[in-house]
Amino acid sequence: MKSALIIVDVQNAFFDPSWGTRNNLQAEANISQLLSLWRESKQEVIFIQHISKNPNSLFYQKKSSSQIKDIVQPAADEMIIKKEVNSAFINTSLKEHLVKKEISDVVIVGLTTAHCVSTTTRMSGNLGFNTFLISDATASFGLYDHNDQYIDAETIQNVSLATLHKEFATVLTTDEYIRTYLGSDPKSIKKQNIK
Repeated sequence: MKSALIIVDVQNAFFDPSWGTRNNLQAEANISQLLSLWRESKQEVIFIQHISKNPNSLFYQKKSSSQIKDIVQPAADEMIIKKEVNSAFINTSLKEHLVKKEISDVVIVGLTTAHCVSTTTRMSGNLGFNTFLISDATASFGLYDHNDQYIDAETIQNVSLATLHKEFATVLTTDEYIRTYLGSDPKSIKKQNIK
């Protein structure tokens, strides 16, 4: 089975305070850990970068805020797919690339769970890929609903994950995925990374 790690929108734009309160501040560290494992095993890594044509947007391609965060900087030979909508599969070469590389398993991480991560995960499952979503390698911000009621970030995260689990993807933590699918001890890997 070939697998691909898809890193969705881990961009400087999400440092901006306008987003409000976020849950799971360890998401990027967990993404970095998975990225290291993928690189060691020479499996496919694909970065998704959200780009806007609106000069006022944090994702405007000429702004530094649109760039991928330093903690998960792509290597020279790793693919970066730019998108303009929530799903990484719409108007991009992602599906064709996965099929060409004979990828069966797709592991999705990134920002934010309720938006681009969720939309990409749903399409991945619908397109027939065996899809995994890593819960603690994703994060959410608090949101106001249609009644102008505030919903905190942790609730947004948990509900978003619940709507995806078993229907579109298997939702696991970083440690659960490493232990079950990579056959490694997450604690020993973390010690190696610290050194």
